Amino acid sequence: MTAAAPTASRSPLSTPLALFRVVAIAEAITWALLIGGMILRAVTGEGIGVSIGGGVHGFVFLAYVATVVLVGIHQRWAAGTWALSIGSAIVPFATIPAELWLSRSGRLAGTWRLEATSDPRDQRPLDRAVRTLLRHPIAFGLAAAALVVVVFVALLVVGPPGGGEH
Repeated sequence: MTAAAPTASRSPLSTPLALFRVVAIAEAITWALLIGGMILRAVTGEGIGVSIGGGVHGFVFLAYVATVVLVGIHQRWAAGTWALSIGSAIVPFATIPAELWLSRSGRLAGTWRLEATSDPRDQRPLDRAVRTLLRHPIAFGLAAAALVVVVFVALLVVGPPGGGEH
């Protein structure tokens, strides 16, 4: 009896492109939630939409930045690509065209590198660390989510710049 041939993962996060696309779309959707909450507050004076939309957007923004870090290290992006990718989260809905540009320019191409190659860059500590994390996706995902939660809670405790509105 022979073992079945390995099949491609059907996970929506199975490639750098798939992960980046999911998080970029989520970031754009949460911009819509936040802007909708701001419109609701302007029209009705009710701030709950900003509280909910802002909280969700803040969390997904942090997840997007974490995704840019992971994918940027893995794909060995240049500084300008990093700047554009992170900067796109600051402009409403800009993560979508950024993802399209990254995809079309090949900056999200390929699969996750789980093993070192003959490329000398694979011996760099950061590359080794990313490969180790990617080989343990569940533990990595849980740890990354926990880190985003810790940063999110810390930012909530600190509060908005200037003390916010009362």
